[in-house]
Amino acid sequence: MESGNHLPHVEPTEEQEPDNLGFGFPVFLMSESVVFISFFVTYTILRLTNKPWFPPGVDGLDVTRGAINTMVLVTSSGAIILAEKALHRGEMKLFRLLWLATISLGIVFLFGQAAEWAGMPFGLDAGSAGGTFFLLTGFHGLHVFTGVCLLLYMYWRSLQPHNFDRGHEGVTAIALFWHFVDVIWIILFILLYLWPAN
Repeated sequence: MESGNHLPHVEPTEEQEPDNLGFGFPVFLMSESVVFISFFVTYTILRLTNKPWFPPGVDGLDVTRGAINTMVLVTSSGAIILAEKALHRGEMKLFRLLWLATISLGIVFLFGQAAEWAGMPFGLDAGSAGGTFFLLTGFHGLHVFTGVCLLLYMYWRSLQPHNFDRGHEGVTAIALFWHFVDVIWIILFILLYLWPAN
């Protein structure tokens, strides 16, 4: 058989490759949204049917601390938006700087949450108020920790030569996840911190 009969190998183009990340990641976020929404609904029902909500001697949560944590996450979302824009302009140094800022703010949030847990006037065993507070903030904190790990991985990738030459889908997916975590916290802040005690 003559070797000349072989057809030339053609590399698949971007249009030929299925966009698994572009489809799968939003589906993943939708499934996570269902979990959080079920938690929000459960919390609301428990809050409306259990009065008084907080244990004796507790009038509510530390709104100032919660607001600071909220501002930290909102600022981190702004930083990651600017990082994406810098990447699309090809400004890798600025991208890395803003990406590191996002990571740092995520870590600050986690430390802030840990400090709040340590100083809480009630524990996990304090009825529905204790159980739901630690469940909701803990589950959200786990997502923030996961997001920080993903951000660190993508920062490491940005240090590898030509790693983003074929596209920035990974960066977009992680940024979307980070915005999701931010929105979830804003809802938690309203439910947990701003809902009047009585």
